[in-house]
This record gives sequence, C-alpha cells and structure tokens, in this order.
Amino acid sequence: MSTKTDKTTDATSSASTPEQYVQQKAAASGSSFYYAFLFLPPPRRAAITAFYAFCREVDDVVDEVSDPGVAATKLAWWRKEVMSAFNGQPSHPAMKALMPHVAEYDIRVEHLLAVIDGCQMDLDQTRYLDFAGLQRYCHLVAGVVGEVASGIFGRTDPRTVEYAHKLGQAMQLTNIIRDVGDDARRGRIYLPVSELQRFDVKANEILKRDAPWGYSDRFTALMKFQAERAHRLYDEAFALLPEADRKTQKPGLMMANIYRTLLREIEAEQFQVLQQRISLTPLRKLWIAMKTNWRGR
Repeated sequence: MSTKTDKTTDATSSASTPEQYVQQKAAASGSSFYYAFLFLPPPRRAAITAFYAFCREVDDVVDEVSDPGVAATKLAWWRKEVMSAFNGQPSHPAMKALMPHVAEYDIRVEHLLAVIDGCQMDLDQTRYLDFAGLQRYCHLVAGVVGEVASGIFGRTDPRTVEYAHKLGQAMQLTNIIRDVGDDARRGRIYLPVSELQRFDVKANEILKRDAPWGYSDRFTALMKFQAERAHRLYDEAFALLPEADRKTQKPGLMMANIYRTLLREIEAEQFQVLQQRISLTPLRKLWIAMKTNWRGR
C-alpha cells in the first residue's frame, strides 16, 4: 500500500488503450503490489491496477525528474488532471482507466490529491525533524493508498480502514529502511533527525557515496530501532483487521507478507542498505503471495 516501490521501466509506450497502459505500467514496475493483484477478480483487479498506475505516475515525477521546478510543474499538472477527470474530462490514460471505477469503490478526489500532496513533500523537504513529521508523510503516500486499496479489495467493517492505514505505514517504513542509500543519493534522508541524534549518527555518514560507506555500530543500532518499529506496526495492523474482512483483504496481506519478508532479509543482511538495494526475486514474491492466498493470513 505504499507508492514508493520498485522503479518502472518504459514498457507503456506500446499500449493502445488506457487499460493496456495501466496494466503495462503495473507489470513493468516489478512491484510487490503486482503479485497481489493477480489474485483479484477482474473488476477489482482493473480498479486497483488503474489506481496503482496513477500512484506510480505521480511518484515517478519526483523520483525521475531531476529539476525540482519541472517536477513541481508536473505535479501541478496532475492536480489539474485529477480535477478535470472528476469533472468528466480525463486526458491521461491512467485517469481514463481509473474513472470508471471511482463510484463503485468510493475513490474520492481528495484521495488522489492527498497522494500528490505526499509527493509534493518530497520536493519541499529532504529531512524530517521527528517521527510525528514522518508520519504525516507516510499518511499521505501510504495510509491514504491503503484506504483506497482496502475499499477496492472489499470491506464491510469500518475498522478495516484503520488496519489499512497502519499497514500502509508499516510498509512505507520498510521502504524507507530498504532505500536509505538510494534516497541519500537523491539528497534525502527520511530517518528522523531526532533519532539520528539519539543514536549519534551524522547525516554526512549516510550521505557518503563511497567505501567504506557510513556503516558503524551506531548506524546498525539506529536501523534496528527502525525495523523494530516497523515490525510493531505490522503486528498492530494485523490485530486490527476484522475477521469479517479477512478474506477480501487477502491481497493486502499478501503485500504485507512480501514486505515483511523483505524487512527480515534486510535484518539478516545486517542493514547493508547504503551501497545496495536489497530485494526479493519475482519468484519469491509470487510464492509468498500464493502461500498467503492458501493460508488466508
């Protein structure tokens, strides 16, 4: 339920319909989301694929456009596109694919604008003073995404929204842990300043771009602290999921299990995340999704 996922390759240029465009966008991303989508019935799969493609589009603006001014202009364009789409005039294939589903799955204009606002935060700030500030970012780029996704998957209990928000946050924190090095190379550090200070880790250590990198016992302790918080949020999220919605929310549980397996892999690698991006193979992701589908948890 996080939008900050694996990078998208240019596999969408050959798409001839909006539906083909978003399908190729999702498949090309290599994201854990894609494997969970495979288990949905066609109407819900079409809706979540279109929504995911929208999220990827706006996220790519920040990650792939090097000029902040150009990126800000593109995000402003997306805000106008969202408003136009909800007024019956979508122009981008991702919005054309999404709009037929918004009424049935209660996807609202404020949901999409919140995702754009989260990406705007990436342009406006590169540091977070404390975890409360980071939570605001996680709410926009992951919690809101979780809310929309849970509605598409199917929910009958309002508590499922709280579960989805918390699960999205846990997955976003996993992304942040995985991407410390990648983000540093873009000049961003999502780890809260107050926690860097608590563990006596300097920003310039994380931003270091060559061997021996910024590894230390202090850095490992900081990352263990981050991982423990993410695990705690996974556990809290799972405890919130009502039994009545457990079956329909299986795609979210698949994604959660993939992400948590990734987190454990990072822990097993002693948080060697500064010079590399630790990931799971596509086959392993598919196996975890299948196993979750069988077990239902």
